[in-house]
Amino acid sequence: MKTVSSIVENYIKTKPFLLNALSLGIINLTSLSRNIMAELENEFDKEVKQGAVVMSLKRLTEELDFRLNHKINKVIKNIGEITVRSSLTDYTFAVSETVLNKQAELISDINSFPDVFYTSSRGVNEINIVVSKSVNQLVDKHFAHEKLIQKLDDLASITVKLPKENIAVPGIYYFIFQRLAWEGIIINEVISTSNEFTILVSEEQVDVAFKVIKDLKN
Repeated sequence: MKTVSSIVENYIKTKPFLLNALSLGIINLTSLSRNIMAELENEFDKEVKQGAVVMSLKRLTEELDFRLNHKINKVIKNIGEITVRSSLTDYTFAVSETVLNKQAELISDINSFPDVFYTSSRGVNEINIVVSKSVNQLVDKHFAHEKLIQKLDDLASITVKLPKENIAVPGIYYFIFQRLAWEGIIINEVISTSNEFTILVSEEQVDVAFKVIKDLKN
């Protein structure tokens, strides 16, 4: 059964930036209720009292203050080492019957370069390889007969070590990526393991992105 509270909550959840603004307590609830009344009444299929909407927003704001601010902030404050690497190239190839063999050959060659950055991920139809620009010629050689979907140069990576409890708290990645989006940071790739994640951004934006993530700890 639909209730005013459930409709208000569903509406707010579809507006990520509004959701965060509510959690920060920077929105006038009465003004917001007036702006969304027509859409809520259309969903509820009958007249809705503005006071009921305001009360629903107030309850939701209090819940968000606990769920977002207390739990997430506890994890964010314990972010560990932040590592930055520059001069990277991001390759995307189509998955094929031979692409993994080519990747194995590439890794074998790269092992003789201890300071070279290398990471890879595989989707259903694509395989992604990120390497230091200094070994681009090795990628070009080994994958010469593979289908290249995209190649991006002049990238930098930011690797963030998260505390182990990050896997038990929802919204960690959303919280971080939202802050990056606010600063206009374009994320080219995201690569993650259980307790760390790496983002790829342009070298022009890496200083701003690093500062955004570092400031989250303060």
